[in-house]
Amino acid sequence: MTRDFLKLAGLLGTSFLALGTAAAEPLHLFSSPALSPDGRLVASLDTLEHPESDETPVPSLVLRSLPGGKATTISLPCSDCVPSSPSWSPDGQHLAFILRQKKTQNRQIVSVTPDGRGFTTLLKFTGSLQDLRYGPDGTLAVLAIADARRDPGALQAGAPETGEIDAKEDEQRIATVEKDGLHWQSPDDLYVYEYDWQKAPEPAFIGTAAKGNGDANWWQAHLSRFAHGQETVLYTHPLSQQIGLPLVAPDGRSVSFVAGLMSDFGFFGGDPMQLDLTRPKAAPVALTRNAHSTVTGLSWCGGRLIASAIASPKTLFQALDDKSPLMVLDDDLLSDGGGEPRLVCAGTQSVIVRQNFTKAPELWAGPIGSWRAVTHDNEGQTAPFTATSISWTSDGYTVQGWHLAPKERPAPQTRHGKVPMITMIHGGPSSAVTPRFLRATGDSAVLLKAGYDLFMPNPRGSYGQGEAFTMANRRDFGHGDLRDIHRGIDALEKQAPIDEHRLGVTGYSYGGYMTMWIVTQTNRFKAAAAGGGIANWQSYYGQNGIDAWMPPFFGATVYDDPAIYAHSSPMTFIKQVRTPTFIYVGANDVECPPAQSLEFYHALRALGIPTSLVIYPGEGHGMRGRDHAIDAQKRMIAWFDRFLSGSGPKPGPTN
Repeated sequence: MTRDFLKLAGLLGTSFLALGTAAAEPLHLFSSPALSPDGRLVASLDTLEHPESDETPVPSLVLRSLPGGKATTISLPCSDCVPSSPSWSPDGQHLAFILRQKKTQNRQIVSVTPDGRGFTTLLKFTGSLQDLRYGPDGTLAVLAIADARRDPGALQAGAPETGEIDAKEDEQRIATVEKDGLHWQSPDDLYVYEYDWQKAPEPAFIGTAAKGNGDANWWQAHLSRFAHGQETVLYTHPLSQQIGLPLVAPDGRSVSFVAGLMSDFGFFGGDPMQLDLTRPKAAPVALTRNAHSTVTGLSWCGGRLIASAIASPKTLFQALDDKSPLMVLDDDLLSDGGGEPRLVCAGTQSVIVRQNFTKAPELWAGPIGSWRAVTHDNEGQTAPFTATSISWTSDGYTVQGWHLAPKERPAPQTRHGKVPMITMIHGGPSSAVTPRFLRATGDSAVLLKAGYDLFMPNPRGSYGQGEAFTMANRRDFGHGDLRDIHRGIDALEKQAPIDEHRLGVTGYSYGGYMTMWIVTQTNRFKAAAAGGGIANWQSYYGQNGIDAWMPPFFGATVYDDPAIYAHSSPMTFIKQVRTPTFIYVGANDVECPPAQSLEFYHALRALGIPTSLVIYPGEGHGMRGRDHAIDAQKRMIAWFDRFLSGSGPKPGPTN
């Protein structure tokens, strides 16, 4: 289940990346950096986000020389095209990328020379294209879906289910780009999620794949070798583990990947593993043991395998070999522009996007640990709040979270020297709140501006403390992680002037589930806002479009062990609710269908609990439409203002 809005513009705990300057200055965002093989050029997707605009910003493809950072914006052949997936040829003479024509299935693969000119069209295609990669011999490969029904991913809005269900599934395959079109390299009965080139003993591919619906079955994906349309399975993981980020060694003799309990494709985290490709039927070997961090990226840098990891609350880069130790710890989030640590390398050079809650993102480049700023585009950005990492103990675990407090707040919010606070719970649950700069259009910004402190915990089940910590809420959703949250609030109230009688709670996806769950377990929170939540794990199992994610976390299907699903279902304890709860969801949400929100709303209304439900038309898992996002924010703020002001209905005694 997605970590909320971090893939949209922050799908991790409502829309959680959100606060810029008081002066509404546009924010520069950087993503998908790609280094040329000689380390002299970096290509990136740059987005200029205007807080006042209702339009979804379109990224530009920008080339910058290193170390100076002189920029060249590549002119695109169409005004309504969106670039993605920049990839350098092995000789550094061409930069290829994908162009998507908005509101159509028209795609192109094009290339330019290192000066940003020499524009060449390599392929025109109808369908989906993603993850463009040059091979060692200069051949391009891509993941493609011919005549795709929609863009891949369970976050996308699902189409209404009519006619014969599952009669046709999109098939994403590896293909090489040739002069006469695409040449398929993986079978037509598999959905390939990720891949990397293997250059020996002959050019081939190593990737993850599963049969059937691509959105639904990633949790069962195995590791395979692909060549000439054939598959050889290399590794099948156990039920409680998923795999991602396959990375073939430069000599082609091994493949590394990350294995762990993961709740969403794309949000990879776990332990690094390595499989010897020269030994048939070899078992993968763990490259770290009992680590107190979560690996979220793998890179070959200067002949060394480097792991990128969350070591709450820090970013960690570490070499996974027995050579001289290489370890970098940093308080900032160092990534490829996403929410998890990730390092991009070419030779001995590397590039990162550096940011934190109060420092806007910039591109940095150089040898690992010796980066220098390449851009200074966001130097005028300020953050009108403070951000502090806090830690506490719970059931023998050390738990970490974040406290954000506005520097100024409306006078009525401060009462007897104390302030109200909203707990925002991230999605997943396999995920983490990392220190990304808060953008001016998200829910966090709106809540802070309204005068609320924010508490963003990373309870058990989260990334950042090692695989045992991530596994700690398996078959125990809502129980141990709620204890962690309660104790985090207790710890924070000893450090900050938080008003215990004006606490609210919100979240989206798993955070929406936790919000629904919490109001059935305690009356400590006086108001709640649940986005895309889960009310009943038993009915949800048959309603959602990605049910394969559930057995790894519950240990069995709902048909084999219904009791464990009831153990964590809000509906099991629904008559204990006293907390006013606002509920919202997308009408076409595949991951957390609106039927779950309806079930919860119906129960609260029948029980006489103040409640409101809004179902937004055309939306999937998260509010992509700016008008819908603004409407949900206004309703949420009004809800919290009403019930945390002290003048609303009394929810009942605190448990």
